[in-house]
Amino acid sequence: MYAALVAKDSRFEGVFLAGIRTTGIFCRPSCTARKPKPENVEYFRDAKSAMAHGFRACKVCRPLAALGASPDWLQPLIDDLQRDANLRLRSEDLRSRGLDPARVRRWFQKTHGMTFTAYQRMRRINQAFGQIRERQSVTEVALQSGYESLSGFGDGFKRAIGAAPAKSDGRQVIAISRLLTPLGPMLAGASDAGICLLEFADRPMLETQLDRLRKRRGATLLPGPSPLFATLQSQLQEYFAGRRTRFEIPLDTTGTPFQQRVWEALRQIPFGETRSYAQQATAIGKPTAVRAVARANGDNRIAILIPCHRVIGADGTLTGYGGGLWRKQRLLEIERQQPAKTGQC
Repeated sequence: MYAALVAKDSRFEGVFLAGIRTTGIFCRPSCTARKPKPENVEYFRDAKSAMAHGFRACKVCRPLAALGASPDWLQPLIDDLQRDANLRLRSEDLRSRGLDPARVRRWFQKTHGMTFTAYQRMRRINQAFGQIRERQSVTEVALQSGYESLSGFGDGFKRAIGAAPAKSDGRQVIAISRLLTPLGPMLAGASDAGICLLEFADRPMLETQLDRLRKRRGATLLPGPSPLFATLQSQLQEYFAGRRTRFEIPLDTTGTPFQQRVWEALRQIPFGETRSYAQQATAIGKPTAVRAVARANGDNRIAILIPCHRVIGADGTLTGYGGGLWRKQRLLEIERQQPAKTGQC
């Protein structure tokens, strides 16, 4: 744990918090503050335990904030963007708000994989796509989206969607958004039919999953709103608080018939229980297809809602999980209503 603290290793987020005796603060493993000597560090499982031992939260890494939450200096801007998808802010607008454009750009690049300008443009295009599908005129939509010319709007729309505005019928856009959870931010995707993506944002191979989703659906993935996201966020909060055992939100899965059978079998595992891969193979009538079942589990793109974390090794050990084994353990602890013991690690 000390090596992780010194290395600012984000893979240990959620595993421990470090209490620094010399300063009286407690930090995340990835905190960028100056590191103490090893004899001056105590380790805790959660913030409640650290505070019970007299430590206060670090102002640098904000261990009391949800993992992945927008920093305080940026939150007003995020709120404005959520309220108005057509908001178009330039560098001088950011400066008038007391924000450094370069700092804003770096945060969006790190968090969303695109610059602030590109993020705004993608949200506008996403909204424009929906308006055009509702038979609004292309000219009206272009002007509402903040474009000064039809040609500029058409070029941007075609780059994002793959077709000109007037020829976009039949195209599909999947709205993408970040949701915060106690185990870190998740990337959610929603089509018109339901939730089609829910993955932890730091999952290895996330780009591969997104690319598979894009190709299988023939869809464009754009940051933007969906009426399903508020429901999903609310139900996830209830789940992590131990108040929800069943999700009630439409899912839109895409996979082979075999994968669909595996994913449906996952949804049949009772809350608070686990199954082995062999048991899952037997459940779908393919007792010898254990490896194929394991691969289908790994191809599941809707974490938690399709609970692949409930499948463990035949000997009871935790096996591979895209979000990390520590998250798999925490999810099972939540569902068994036997949370990890608080106190020092």
